[in-house]
Amino acid sequence: MEWPDEYQKLVNTMMNDPRVVIDNVVCATATVVRVNSARKRGMLLEAVQLLTDLDLTIKKGYISSDGRWFMDVFHVADGCGHKLADPALLSRIERSLGGEAASSSPDDNSYDGDVGGLAGLTALELTGTDRPGLLSEVFAVLRDLECNVVEAKVWTHNGRIASLIFVKDHDSGSPIADAHRVHRIEVRLRNVLRGDHDVRGAKTTVVSPSMTHSDRRLHQLMFADRDYERVSSNGASSSSNALVAVQNWTGRGYSVVSVNCRDRPKLLFDVVCTLTDMEYVVFHGTIGTDADRAYQEFYIRHMDGSPISSEAERQRVIQCLQAGIERRASEGLMLELSMPDRRGLLADVTRTFRENSLSVTRAEITTEAGEARNEFRVTGTDGQLPDRRVINAVIERIGKDHLKLKEERAPPSHQKATAPREEAAEHGGGGVVGLLGLGNLVMRNLYYLGLVRSCS
Repeated sequence: MEWPDEYQKLVNTMMNDPRVVIDNVVCATATVVRVNSARKRGMLLEAVQLLTDLDLTIKKGYISSDGRWFMDVFHVADGCGHKLADPALLSRIERSLGGEAASSSPDDNSYDGDVGGLAGLTALELTGTDRPGLLSEVFAVLRDLECNVVEAKVWTHNGRIASLIFVKDHDSGSPIADAHRVHRIEVRLRNVLRGDHDVRGAKTTVVSPSMTHSDRRLHQLMFADRDYERVSSNGASSSSNALVAVQNWTGRGYSVVSVNCRDRPKLLFDVVCTLTDMEYVVFHGTIGTDADRAYQEFYIRHMDGSPISSEAERQRVIQCLQAGIERRASEGLMLELSMPDRRGLLADVTRTFRENSLSVTRAEITTEAGEARNEFRVTGTDGQLPDRRVINAVIERIGKDHLKLKEERAPPSHQKATAPREEAAEHGGGGVVGLLGLGNLVMRNLYYLGLVRSCS
């Protein structure tokens, strides 16, 4: 009589392991990915993160996570806006979302999306007040301390900077483990970040690379640094092009968050990261795109089941979501550097930027087989687009064969999707509000999930 144990194992597997269905037939313009499973904390962020790490675009989505069950549908496309045709990629999506790949909770700092190549490195986390030439000073200090930068990501927003820098010892190629040397690195970098003004906010920490997923961690660093409440240099509050509205649906016990902004890659990931960092749970939601606009609507509660309870909290949610959207959408021109890596390369390149009155607003540093492949988004020191003559002079100095101006194209235009506006109406200062009847929302999501049939 062992069948009850086997039966229980089957029930546990069906209840706990996500069921993933990939459909390339039902939609003409996207691959449809359905995920059903028992609801657990962070499941939505985990699914969105996995799709984002594969450089997929989520064009449309339906989220339903109430009671004990989680049901999501994502319409995804590749970077060119096409349906997914690679069988290996489809299999990887199914296995990853199905829980076969090693995973961890999105609420900690450990991710396996981008740490595989970082073993044997030392990770530095930096936050502080941004200023022209700061990145040049940071890389110069690391060069002087015999630290070879292998990978790095830098974000700036609202006068603040956050960076993850992965280094190794220049001579031995080993991680930097000596406690006294680590302390010296932290102190030197903290002094650079502090400068003459930031006596409170500069922070430098050495962490394990195995505990760091860069984009996720940068959001956490910026959020902890409260970049969302900073003001512009003239003392006025920073404005945002992202329209965010929050209303309470008292009868149902939900707070409804609506987002209307320009569409771009990884937008949904950034929004869901922000809601997760603020410890909200998404129970229902819709995601849509229309030309170059994105529309997202989420029905959220606190982890204890309560909605947003005050005007101050409502304003904080709006500010945090606007900041989460803006961090990756830095202004400026993109410069691409490709050349053999050498000691002090980053210090020299960023010093050239500084000497030509260019500020780096975002950077992504990678090293592959001894080749440096780096991207820098730059503005003038006044925050405006730099003069093309300045850009040409910098390219001439560093080398036309190595540094190039990336001509960025507008994102691919998607077929018109039903954005939350059956769902949405213009509100007040332009924010999007779309209080649907909850019954309609749930029934519509169940229809898209294939669990009920249309009556039309």
